[in-house]
Amino acid sequence: MTLVSSVRNFTSFLLVLLPALFGGAGLAMAGSGPSCTDDAMIVFDASGSMSGMLRTGVRESRIDRVRKALEIVLPQIERHRKLGLMVYGPEIGVTYQSKAQCDNINLRFAPVPRAAKRIIKEVNELVPSGVTPLTAAISQAAEVLHYREKPSVILLFTDGQETCGGAPCAVVDDLLRQASGLRIHVINYAIRDPFGIRATFGASCIAERTGGIYVPVETLEELVEAFRKALGCPLMTDASPR
Repeated sequence: MTLVSSVRNFTSFLLVLLPALFGGAGLAMAGSGPSCTDDAMIVFDASGSMSGMLRTGVRESRIDRVRKALEIVLPQIERHRKLGLMVYGPEIGVTYQSKAQCDNINLRFAPVPRAAKRIIKEVNELVPSGVTPLTAAISQAAEVLHYREKPSVILLFTDGQETCGGAPCAVVDDLLRQASGLRIHVINYAIRDPFGIRATFGASCIAERTGGIYVPVETLEELVEAFRKALGCPLMTDASPR
C-alpha cells in the first residue's frame, strides 16, 4: 500500500469515526449550525437580586455561587471556543426609579481566545444592582456576534424575569427571521418564594425556538453542569479534571 493510499484510508476512517463520537451536539460540520467551537457571548445578569443571600445557613450570595461555578468551568471551555461577556443591571449614578436603568447593558468584550481569566475577573468585580433588560441584552449580544454572517451562540444567565418591558419570544423570532444559525441557551438561577415554591421562568421560548437548552439551577453542582452543557464540547469537557 502506498503512502497516499494510507493517508486516504485514514482520512476516510476519521470522517466515519468523528460523527459517531460527537453526534449532532459535538463538532458539527461547517454549515450545520452552531457547534461547540463557535464564538459565544455570555449575557450575565448582575441585577440587584443577584446580591441576595442563599438560604443555606452560610453567608453566600447568589453571585458568589455563580463565581465559584465559573472558576471551575471556564478554564475548560476556553480551550474550544472564543468567549465574550455582556453584563446587564448595574450602572454607577443611576437610581432605581430612573428609566435609564433599562439601558444598563454593558459589553465588556467581544469573543476572544483564552477568555476565562478575563471573564472571572470581570464577574468578581461586579456589584449587583438594577433591573433586568434581558431581551435588549440578547439583541445586542447577537449583533456583537455578527449572527447574520455565521453560526453563533448566546448563553443567557439570569435569576429573574424581563423587567424592562421587552418581549423575549417576539425578539427571538425576529432574530431567527434574519439568521437561522443562532442558538441561545438559558441558565435560570431559580428563586424560591418564602413558601419554598420555585418561580416559573416566563421566557423559556428563548432557548426552545433557537434549539438551545433551558436549565433551571440552584446548587453549585447544577450551575457547573449547566455551564458545561451549554458551552462545553462533549467528551472533551466531560473528560476535563474537575
